Amino acid sequence: MADVAPTVADIDLLVTDFDGVLTDNRVTVSDDGHESVVCNRADGIGSDLLRAAGLPLLILSTETNPVVSVRGAKLGIEVVQACADKGTALAELVAVRGLDPGRVMYVGNDVNDLGALAVAGWPVVPADAHPDVLGHARLILDAAGGAGVLRELANRWDAVELWVTQLAFPFQVMLAIVVVVPLCWLVAGLLDR
Repeated sequence: MADVAPTVADIDLLVTDFDGVLTDNRVTVSDDGHESVVCNRADGIGSDLLRAAGLPLLILSTETNPVVSVRGAKLGIEVVQACADKGTALAELVAVRGLDPGRVMYVGNDVNDLGALAVAGWPVVPADAHPDVLGHARLILDAAGGAGVLRELANRWDAVELWVTQLAFPFQVMLAIVVVVPLCWLVAGLLDR
């Protein structure tokens, strides 16, 4: 079922799992029960670029874990946790927001993501997704979970170019204010002499 990637204009919402997508699916547990995971800073840049290109992002997680909330907050991504059934949760989110499921991308890596992958018009998986999930994806990324999945999507969509394009007009306005206005004052001052 592999397909070419859509453009960023084809997607109204990008939803991603946390463990195994934004992490490498491993967890470290200390003797006092504290859990920690490793995330990739490239996903921070990727999420910034995608948001700047106008794409809303959301993390959908089965677990309730403070690390998901902390990482989501740091990345500026909305987080929905404690979803026993991700397919139902995604369908409800899509309905409440009035979105077309065909314009939603879901990135998941394991069998508990199958329901959400089925709801989304663009089911996407990282390179190291569970074999039972690979056949349900329209797009299999080159990046493994925790290895810059969001940055790869930003790169595929040329989100850097989109970001620069969106900044071009405000930059031109700022340039006009900073350069042209003082230049006009200068010329007007010289003419008054």
